[in-house]
Amino acid sequence: MSLWLKGFAFDFTAMTETKKDAPAATPAPDAWTKWVALSTTLLAVCAAFATLKGGSFSTKTQLATVSASNKWAYYQAKSLKETARDTESTIIKVIETAANTPEAKAAARKAIDHADEEIKRYKAEKAEIMKDALYLDAEAAYSQSRGGNFGLAIMFLQIAIMLSAIAALMKKKSFWLIGLIAGAIGVGFLTYAWPLYEKLNPPPVTPTHPVVAKNVK
Repeated sequence: MSLWLKGFAFDFTAMTETKKDAPAATPAPDAWTKWVALSTTLLAVCAAFATLKGGSFSTKTQLATVSASNKWAYYQAKSLKETARDTESTIIKVIETAANTPEAKAAARKAIDHADEEIKRYKAEKAEIMKDALYLDAEAAYSQSRGGNFGLAIMFLQIAIMLSAIAALMKKKSFWLIGLIAGAIGVGFLTYAWPLYEKLNPPPVTPTHPVVAKNVK
């Protein structure tokens, strides 16, 4: 009887030690965490594309702004030349009135006609320069507005990626769902800024110039 009891105690002790030594079973990961990884990857791709396109429109805005400033400076230079010619014409007209000989009057009239032709030329050149300057201003505003939508898309997509990362770390599904909402808003801005914006808001039309039109004909 004592031998039987000792054998039973030995088997029970061995069984207990075996259970202690056995590794604890790891809990199965939640199924939604796989979708977190997939959605985060897609959001990251959209954010990278939005960053690329937004940077492109930012560059276009800067170039158009600089070009418009140069055009307006050129326009101002033409205005100064026109004013100088107009002043010259006024002075020569006074000289013509005070001239005593026909030769002097003829020379004054020739100078006045030349100054008036220069004034007309400067006015025509200013009109063409203004067309280009206004077009560049409109292009800069257009690129800035379109690039701003890409910026909003990047902001919401980054918020979505951050919330998804928090959800995966803390095992909080609610953070992931909120992140999906932010990501959907970001994708909406991206869709509007990329394929739809140009259709809903046509870009400014490039101005035409009479000289170019004649050459084309």
